[in-house]
Amino acid sequence: MKKLIVSAIGCCALLVSCGPKSTAVTGPKYTSSEQLAQGKTIFENSCNKCHALPNPEKHDDEGWLKTLSRMAPKAKLNEEQHQMVYDYLISVNKK
Repeated sequence: MKKLIVSAIGCCALLVSCGPKSTAVTGPKYTSSEQLAQGKTIFENSCNKCHALPNPEKHDDEGWLKTLSRMAPKAKLNEEQHQMVYDYLISVNKK
């Protein structure tokens, strides 16, 4: 029984270590005006394809984290684009 438990734990550890590395947006990263301008452009061009652009003040920083985590894959944003859009939105929102 002890061997079975140790084997199960080992298999679980192996599966977790081989899985994709999550480097999701967790907070602001880019602050330069060029990067924020890129974030605005990506936001306007990518999000506007499927729906009207939301007001950046619609959500606070945490709300944008949740919303973009859900929407970035649908918009086919890579990690850097996702980060730039988030940083742009929180730079202009007043919450």
